[in-house]
Amino acid sequence: QVQLVESGGGLVQAGGSLRLSCVASGRTFSTYAMGWFRQAPGKEREIVAGISWSGGSTYYADSVKGRCTISRDNAKNTVYLYMNSLKPEDTAVYYCAASKGSFGSSRSTDYNYWGQGTQVTVSS
Repeated sequence: QVQLVESGGGLVQAGGSLRLSCVASGRTFSTYAMGWFRQAPGKEREIVAGISWSGGSTYYADSVKGRCTISRDNAKNTVYLYMNSLKPEDTAVYYCAASKGSFGSSRSTDYNYWGQGTQVTVSS
């Protein structure tokens, strides 16, 4: 069992930056690929970024490519999502998720564990 807890969300002006963190419980964090998803009101949940268990490979959705960086620290059981040049359309609840499969999958069903989400609101 893995429990995920996100933090770092908040209200930020367009053009600003945020760093989201997701801390995992348990000793098996380093065996999971991790992903960050987001869900805006009235929209489907979408993948933002993914990272392999080792951190050696990453994936970014086209909508955030060049503006986001995903990283992980397996010693701290933590995955991060740094976002800059934020836009109002980035407003959403952001979730981290853990997968025993390949990183970067956009299918929610490929992820075994989910956090409760953290709200990111970008004002124009």
